[in-house]
Amino acid sequence: LNGILRGRGTIRIMGRHLGNDNLRHIRAQVGLVFEHPDDQLFSPTVLDDVAYGPLYMGLPRDEVLRRARWALEQVGMIGFEERMPHRLSLGQKKRVAIATVLSMHPPILALDEPTSSLAPTARRELIHLLRELPQTMIVSTHDIPMVRDLFSRTIVMDEGRVVADGDTQIVLSDTALLAAHGLEVF
Repeated sequence: LNGILRGRGTIRIMGRHLGNDNLRHIRAQVGLVFEHPDDQLFSPTVLDDVAYGPLYMGLPRDEVLRRARWALEQVGMIGFEERMPHRLSLGQKKRVAIATVLSMHPPILALDEPTSSLAPTARRELIHLLRELPQTMIVSTHDIPMVRDLFSRTIVMDEGRVVADGDTQIVLSDTALLAAHGLEVF
């Protein structure tokens, strides 16, 4: 996924083979939310950050603002438009980072460790937010309770290999499998 190892096989996203000829189209289908929101937020205001993607897509200014406000509403951050992102709490930053992606309307969200380092209340709020989103989600996480709570299908990977793929409740009930691959058993 990150280009360190030479790829083998094929990758299909929404039925399309991933290749140089359609990379731009594929990138528009998958919105990536980084583990550390400070790596994703760079503008002087929350609204500027959330509006950046639609603006870069070449959308008219009124549509950019409509999408940005809609995305902020989806993540419960209306009223924060003029705030400086670096002054927000970690939970608020993660919500804004998700809004930056939602504003581009991707059908797929890829989230890297979305609940890491969050206080319990912020973690619960983020899980509730994710539960309400209609997008397909690909989540890289060690937060087994969140996975159990949110997802019907789970794929466990270890050292680049799929070691389990199936119904979440079945996969996560295999405590020996989880322990063998360094995942905490709850």
